[in-house]
Amino acid sequence: MRLPRLLRPPLDYFLGSVRAKLLFLVLAPLMLGFPIIMGLTWYWSHSYYHKLLVFKVGSDLVTANEYFDRVIDGVGSRVGGLASSQRLAVALAGGQAGPVLDAVGGARDLDFINVLDVNGHVLHSTGVLPRGADRGAWPVVARAISGGAADRAVVEVFGAAALDEISPALRERARMALVATARAAPDSRSHEERGMVIHSAAPVVDANGNLVAVVEGGVLLNGNLDFVDTINAIVYRDGSLPLGSKGTATLFLGDARIATNVRLFEGERALGTRASMEVSQHVLGQGRTWLETAFVVNDWYVSGYEPIVDSRGERVGMLYVGFLEAPFRSAKTIALLVIFCLFLMISVIGAVWSLHWARSIFRPIERMHDAIDRIGGGEGAARVGAVDSRDELGLLAREFDRLLDVLALRREQLEQLAASLDRKVEERTRDLEAANTELRAAQRQLVMSEKLAAIGELTAGVAHEISNPTAVIQGNLDLLRTELGPHAAPVMSEIRLIDEQVNRIRLIVTKLLQFARPGEFAGYVDSVDVNLVLADCLVLTRQHLSRHGVRVVQHLRTARRVEINTQELQQVLINLIVNAVQAMPEGGTLSLDTADWDEHGLARGVCITVRDTGQGIREDDLARIFDAFFTTKKTQGTGLGLSISYSLVERYGGRISVESAPGEGAAFTVWLLAEPEYRNEVLEPARNRGG
Repeated sequence: MRLPRLLRPPLDYFLGSVRAKLLFLVLAPLMLGFPIIMGLTWYWSHSYYHKLLVFKVGSDLVTANEYFDRVIDGVGSRVGGLASSQRLAVALAGGQAGPVLDAVGGARDLDFINVLDVNGHVLHSTGVLPRGADRGAWPVVARAISGGAADRAVVEVFGAAALDEISPALRERARMALVATARAAPDSRSHEERGMVIHSAAPVVDANGNLVAVVEGGVLLNGNLDFVDTINAIVYRDGSLPLGSKGTATLFLGDARIATNVRLFEGERALGTRASMEVSQHVLGQGRTWLETAFVVNDWYVSGYEPIVDSRGERVGMLYVGFLEAPFRSAKTIALLVIFCLFLMISVIGAVWSLHWARSIFRPIERMHDAIDRIGGGEGAARVGAVDSRDELGLLAREFDRLLDVLALRREQLEQLAASLDRKVEERTRDLEAANTELRAAQRQLVMSEKLAAIGELTAGVAHEISNPTAVIQGNLDLLRTELGPHAAPVMSEIRLIDEQVNRIRLIVTKLLQFARPGEFAGYVDSVDVNLVLADCLVLTRQHLSRHGVRVVQHLRTARRVEINTQELQQVLINLIVNAVQAMPEGGTLSLDTADWDEHGLARGVCITVRDTGQGIREDDLARIFDAFFTTKKTQGTGLGLSISYSLVERYGGRISVESAPGEGAAFTVWLLAEPEYRNEVLEPARNRGG
């Protein structure tokens, strides 16, 4: 793609000017780093802020739900206690159960109590139920008659007629006007006349364990303000919500608030208001818990809603807890503004300071650039000359001049040697003019050999002389990073790239030496727990695993120990783990297994398996996988990792096997003897020294 004509001159100037690049690096924190950092800060703060609030309301909802369950269980316990009381049994036997029910009903905080016969028909009632009324259709009653749990309670929804049948007062308590609420689903009703009841029944048995009656009781939750106030006091006690926020709790029948401490205005509770359509569909329609901000009556709350189900498993209501979001949102905004101002001030001060110091960097670089141009123009004697800078760039300029002097000297020596060789060739040619073709061919071969030897000697000398300033430059690069300190940040990526390449050369040379002379790298052997070594390897490769999104599964099934050098075993396992992770660039599962190795009924040692879920290894490559310099990673790797690993394991009498199929991952198994059988004599002295 061609750039517009107007952009070409500035781009050409930028690409060809060190000054422009340094200025860009100096100003980059202000022009690029500041908005990027602020964007990341905003994103992270918003994400963690939202996660913390959701986690908070989720834990609050768990607490509220546990209390609600205790209330339900409490109703069941009270009904069960009444059914098992000696006083009721005596009253039933004497036909005086009515006065007993009237006396204990209020004491046990039950809104109604019925004593039923073994067929579920009313014998006595604290309400207006007539004698003989059938209550056996209710699930808790049927379960009590059939011998179910004695203190089990459930949530049921009683219609207006069912409440009126028990007691007109209950129906009147349950009746509640529905209030038009923003964001709620349309509803043609003007009143909610149903009642949410904690319903329980328990069998009454005689001394022989025979069923003689059933006690049925319940508590109406409509308008039960003590219930929600207690939840609010438990979940949001004083000091649990900073920044002026306040907590609320609500019990819903359907989507209507039947008990709440959410306020409308002037302290009036929002009874009869309704949940938003979005929340109702999510919780009541889909049966899912809501942990998110939601519009509650007249403001935004961090809310937690959980469905309430009846005995038939149908969603009949919701339990809610939440707190005002506005104070938290304001605090977050103020914190971000403070961070924004601090970052802006630091960036401006840093840019001004960096521009001041950049001037001392420009001068030596410009002098070196001028010297390069003059040498390119044919002025071989051009030099940088003396510079005032005493830092690494000044040292680099002086080393650059010395390198030019060395090259000029070598070039002169090469020219002199070439002239001398030419004279010798001419003399030898004149002396052997009369010789035969074989002698002439031998003469030419001799001359060529002498030239090649001389050029090789000279080239070796030049390489030796160049390596010295190169080492100095590398050392000065480290010194540059140390001296600049924080001021090296603009060019830190370039310094890091140089270090990585030098380190890569060192690793390649080390691998070649290790492969060529493995005996020189042998270490002491110890009695090793392979499970602990495997755990250490996971710690060392933790960042590599998390960066690639790899899930680790371990099955450690051996307790045996093996004698081996710990560092060498760690090197083998880390190499296999890294190879497995590289085989799963899009993430996957890394399985690490250890097991006992037994053959012919004898304990041999242990085996360690490293399995990945990558693309697997081709069948043609399996036979060469442990060959030196063979690699399937064309753009990275030296092909020595598996070869070295195999040599290390084989040195102790072990082996590495591989199983793989294309598309089904690969599994490398390391077989280690408990008592090593050394294949390399260099290890025996080490073993004797190390015990």
